[in-house]
Parts: sequence; structure tokens; C-alpha cells
Amino acid sequence: MKSKVYFSKKLTPENVTDMYKLTGFEPKGNILVKLHSGETGNQNFLKPDFLKPIIEYVNGTVGECNTAYEGTRDTTEKHLKTLEEHGWSKYFNVDLLDAEGPDMELSIPNGNVIKKNFVGKDIAKYDSMLVLSHFKGHPMGGYGGALKQLSIGLASSYGKAYIHGAGDPDAFWSTDVNLFLGAMADAASSVIDYFKGKIVYINVMKNMSVDCDCCAVAEDPCMADIGILASTDPVAIDQACIDLVYNSDDKGRDHLVERIESRNGIHTIEMAAKLNIGSREYELVNVD
Repeated sequence: MKSKVYFSKKLTPENVTDMYKLTGFEPKGNILVKLHSGETGNQNFLKPDFLKPIIEYVNGTVGECNTAYEGTRDTTEKHLKTLEEHGWSKYFNVDLLDAEGPDMELSIPNGNVIKKNFVGKDIAKYDSMLVLSHFKGHPMGGYGGALKQLSIGLASSYGKAYIHGAGDPDAFWSTDVNLFLGAMADAASSVIDYFKGKIVYINVMKNMSVDCDCCAVAEDPCMADIGILASTDPVAIDQACIDLVYNSDDKGRDHLVERIESRNGIHTIEMAAKLNIGSREYELVNVD
């Protein structure tokens, strides 16, 4: 049976909530809302006012983890300041999941590249999760979407280096790209197993640059906005976004495709499907 991915071209804050409702997902207990807080200087990340209605609707806590590279989010002190400057702390309860150690270690017995994942220990406080992803390109992963949020996004600072280095944090910048992408898929699977599937995903195809929101100096968006997608399948929603880019006749499409293909970005989706955490076969349900 194909996974359902709901798609709307209507890019409004209110429609994020409407798309979420279509999935039928009803989170229980304490709800973690994973999003990207945006590196200082980045102009493309999704701002709090755009995501405010959905976060308030689910009554969730915004969660982030520190980065593993130099910037304004690589220490707890700097990251908390960035969260405040970008408006997240103004509107929402915010939890820097790895602010204090030790990290939580998740086992990945079926991992193809790594056998363990290190995440912010505060994840233990939550029962279910809403993953709000800004779909765009990425300098190392080719693209960023739901699978990246599950893996790199929820990994602690050490965990990010561990994934990037395919198990060797010292190989952060030098590991084989396919090993890095496979490690991301492995890490994503451990988070899905931990939450026992109690996760829903929204991908927003807006401000699509070839660069990630983690870049302080990022290219401006190269493609026109496409829309909002929602699903309970992280593999299907990322595959649907990739397909929407490939099927676009926008003049900036080739630039984003080159970024995805030059980093073999599809490999993350391939490896995630191999781990059976989702399906590349999906039904796109247009709701406009």
C-alpha cells in the first residue's frame, strides 16, 4: 500500500495546520516540534511567524540541538542567544535538547553504516513529535528535508560529528559522501524506532536555495516556491519533494538538481527505504 503524501500549493501559515490535520495524526503526551532555528546571517530559514499557528495548535515545545561546526549555534550559550534573536523563544517554549550532557545513545542494530546514534538527552521528555522541515538544497547532503531533521537535526553536537564521519567524529569533513548519507539514514531509523512511529512530517517547499539554513552565507532561493507537503512517512515525503523539483519547469530547477545530484542526495532516501522506515512509493493527494 502506497504512503499518502498530501500536497498543497497554498503557502500560508494557516495552511500548514490544515495540511497537518489531513494526516489524521493525533499526538499524545508531551509533543516535540523539531525545526531549524537558522544560523545567524541566513536569510532563507522559515521564520517563527510562519510556523506559529501549527506550533500553537499542537501545543508543542520547539526542540533544537547544538551544531558541530563553528558558528552561532555551536555552544549552548550562543545557540540560546540565536534562538532568542530569531524569535523562537519569544513565541514558544524552547528546549535545547543537548544543552547538558550526557547524550542519549540509541542503538541501531540493523544500521548499514553506524550502529549507534547520539541524540540530545532531553528527547526522553517527549512522547511524540512533529517534524517541520524546510526543504532546500544542502552543501554536503545534496538536499535537506525530513530525513535530515530526524538524523543530523536531532543528533547532539557530538552526534552530528559522529554521523558526518560515518562513525568517526574526526573524519567530519573527509568521510566518503555515500557513507555520510547512509549514516544519516541509519540515525533517522533510530529516532523513528525510539518514538515507535509517533511522528508526523511537514515539508515546506519555500525559499529553496541550494544551501542549507545552517549556512551563515547562503545563496538566495533559485526556484519559485512550490508548496506544503504532509505525511506520516518520512521517506515518501522527501521523495515527493524531490519529484516535484525534477518535474518543475522553473528556470532555477537545474541549479537545485545539480546540487542534489552532485552530492548523490537521493542515496539518503535509498538507504532509508532499505531500512524499511518508509516507502519511496507514494500517492500524492492534491488538496487545492
